[in-house]
Amino acid sequence: MLFDYGDKTIQIKIVYYGPAMSGKTTSLKRLFNHFGRKDTLKSIESTTGRTLFFDFGILFFQGTEWNIKFLIYSATGQDFYASTRPSTIIGVDGIIFVVDSQISYFSQNLRSWNELYGFFSHKIYEMPVIICLNKWDLENKINKDDFLNHINYHLYEKIDIVQTIATNGVGIYDSFRKLLNFIFPQINLKTH
Repeated sequence: MLFDYGDKTIQIKIVYYGPAMSGKTTSLKRLFNHFGRKDTLKSIESTTGRTLFFDFGILFFQGTEWNIKFLIYSATGQDFYASTRPSTIIGVDGIIFVVDSQISYFSQNLRSWNELYGFFSHKIYEMPVIICLNKWDLENKINKDDFLNHINYHLYEKIDIVQTIATNGVGIYDSFRKLLNFIFPQINLKTH
């Protein structure tokens, strides 16, 4: 979190993290659409529509005394671009981890989570994290408790879970709001 006393602006960095095709970009698009800022989200995509490096957008909210500027990224899930992920999460204030809830993706979710843990080690236990169990509308879902046991959920100080369906926006704003409550409890965003 950065404070610019000249402009009276608080800058917060949020990263959407998770395995390839879990729904990070779709979640971001839904979030920006929720705030009427869909056209401001930037993506570097392949010809098949997959994120090459990261998605990036800024949400700016004017307050009575201070303004809030959210720098929001999604880290690519593709293994070919794994070397870009460490630079994407530098200086992060909070993480939204997007899980592909299909049971066939259980190991990919764990691998991605363990990679994230590897970047922060035990410091991640103090970091605000929201786990989005995405694609929750599909059948053959992972066992939520089994996944939480694998990631040592009980060790985290600021963590919560939201069941999401990014394709239609279910739970997307809720996960963002919950993360903000961990990062900066005084924030109260007015939304339509």
